Order: sequence, then structure tokens, then C-alpha cells
Amino acid sequence: MNIRLLACIAGIALTFTGCSKAHDHAATTASATAVKYHCPMHSQIIRDAPGSCPICGMGLVKITEAKSSTGVVIPAETRQRIGLTLGTVEKRPLVRELRTSARIVTDETRLYHVTLKTEGWIEHFHSIFVGKFIQKGEPLMKIYSPELLTTQREFLDATQSGNSNLIVAASRRLELLDMTAAQIAALQKAGEPERTVTLYAPTSGYVAERNIAAGHKVMPGEMLLTLADLSVVWADADIYESDLPLVKAGMPAEVTVNSQVFTGTVTFVSPTIDPDSRTMKARIELPNPDATLKPEMFATARLKFDLGEQLAIPAAAVMRTGERVYAFRDAGGDKLEPVEIKLGARAEGWFVVLAGLAAGDKVVTSANFLVDSESQLRAALDGMKPAR
Repeated sequence: MNIRLLACIAGIALTFTGCSKAHDHAATTASATAVKYHCPMHSQIIRDAPGSCPICGMGLVKITEAKSSTGVVIPAETRQRIGLTLGTVEKRPLVRELRTSARIVTDETRLYHVTLKTEGWIEHFHSIFVGKFIQKGEPLMKIYSPELLTTQREFLDATQSGNSNLIVAASRRLELLDMTAAQIAALQKAGEPERTVTLYAPTSGYVAERNIAAGHKVMPGEMLLTLADLSVVWADADIYESDLPLVKAGMPAEVTVNSQVFTGTVTFVSPTIDPDSRTMKARIELPNPDATLKPEMFATARLKFDLGEQLAIPAAAVMRTGERVYAFRDAGGDKLEPVEIKLGARAEGWFVVLAGLAAGDKVVTSANFLVDSESQLRAALDGMKPAR
């Protein structure tokens, strides 16, 4: 093969190779600069040209833009179609209402223990039983007491002596042994001691306990009866740990029992928490003049806390993903962007906003689950703005 033929073949091959490389470069460049569009709501919908999603009708977005964007673009017509609405972050007065279970109990400060101050025996017991209402001054029982009998004789001897100091001293001893002024006057008039002395109710109340019967020997200080004044009762309301900072003595409260509403005041908050229920007790004092409320009744307590004027967001706008709390804010131009927020107490369908949003911000309050698309949300959370 001559030299001229070899040169020609080499030239043809070089030209072919150069053309092939140029073609590959052009193809690579064209591929690199190709623009694809997809639906922010349905990432599987990918097109070579702009248009609408065949599933939801949302405008397709450039994939390159979607990756760098921290929000979702949803045109007005699409918002109307999916029922998307916006609410406003605003400052407003908030009152939080807490509803919890409660139980009616006896006012412990209105219990009275009936006791004797001397040793004796119960000779007769009147018709006294648990649950009966006893009026102050009503006879309870008759007792025989050697000490009381002796003291009566000392009083009569003092009376016969005419010594006023002795009479006053003996009369005082009888009073200390729970004889009434009327009983002492009757003793003086009769001139003879009574073998058994009637013991009268020192106060009015319902019999809560009875520990004795006729024939029982009693010792000084032994509790015979417990009388409970139910004109005022307590409602012990269960308060959970998260609500502890809000509950204070002096707060007004409402207690509902069998559809009846009673108004009272929180008078005491327990300093300890029940380890099983993780609750503490808030005591609500309730007037009960007609004794409508009975101990051990179940009730529902309502407590209201005035939180004052607070920056608040509609509760429907709040979304949660594990450790993060966020809302979609209207960024203008049909764009919605997720913003991480910090929340305070909830009240009347609103959350107190501690950080992340400002007054006047518009946030999505419905169709959040549609905005929160599978692929777009992951990309959005990665670039989420921190709470201010």
C-alpha cells in the first residue's frame, strides 16, 4: 500500500473520530441543559414542558427550582379546587378552659367528733344512725359516770353552803363535763343528783360515723360520733402535670353534677402528685345550703385561666412531624413555605406563638395534608427556617 493511500485512510478515520466526539459532547450538553417539570404534590408526574398535573391540576414546577425551593407553589385556582384556606397570626385575648374529673368530699374543717371528758357507761342511746341529720341541742345518749355523779353532789353541797365562790367553781366543773346551763339549773332546783346525765349534740350535722352502742363503756377522749356539716363541701379536681403552672388558689371554678352547675372557688392546690395517675388535687369550695351535693358524688370541674393578650395561631394551622412543629406561611406569589414554630398554651382553638411567626402572617388552615406532600415536604424541612 503506498504512502498516499495510507494518509487518506488515516484522515478519514480522524475525521470520523472527531465527529463522534463532537456528537457525544453535544448530546451530553443537551442532556445537561434539559429542563424537566414535576408536580409538587405528586412527584411521580414528570414532564418535559410546563403544564398541569393530571391528578390534582396543580401547576408543574421545574425540578431544579423545586430542589432549591423551601416552599410549595400552588396557584389560586388550584387552592380553590382543593379547598385551601388561610388564617392570620394575630394578637388576641385568650382564655383557656380546663375540664377535668372531680369528686365531692366532706369539708374536713366542718367535722365534729363527739367525745366524753369522763369515764362512764352508755345507759341509753337515742335513735342515732349514720346519715341522720342531727340538730344542735338534740339529745344523743344518757351516760352513767361516777365522776359526774360526784361533781353533782359537790355542786349541791356548795349551793347549800351559800358560798358563792364554791358555787361558781362547782358549776364550772359541771360545764367542763358537758352539762348544759339548763341541766345545772334543773339540778339546783331538784336538789338531788341525776344518776344518768343526757348528752346533747354540740353542733348540727349529719352522722358520718358511729362507734358505740348502748351498754358501751367509754373512756375520756374516746370518739363516740362524727358529725359532718355539709352546708359547704369540697370538690377535689384532678389536675395533670402540664396544667400545674396555671392552677392557683383563688381561681373561680364551675362544678357540674347531674347536669346541675355549682359555682365555687379553688381554695387549695395539693403540693404532691399521685404517682399512679400523675395528677394532683385542686380543692374547690362549694356552698351547699340544701345539701344537694353528697360526699362521693362524681362531678366535672371547669377552670378558666385568663392568659391575657397573646400572639396566637389558629390550631388548624399547626402541623407536627416528630420533634418539629411547623406551619405553612403564605410567602406571596402563590408560594407556601413551611416555618418551624414554638408554641405555648392552647386556648379556644388557638395556640400561643412563642417564636417563628409574626402578627399578620397568613398561614394555611385547611388542606394542610395536601400541601404536605411526600417529596416536597422532605426537601422543605431540610431547608426550613429556624424559629425567630
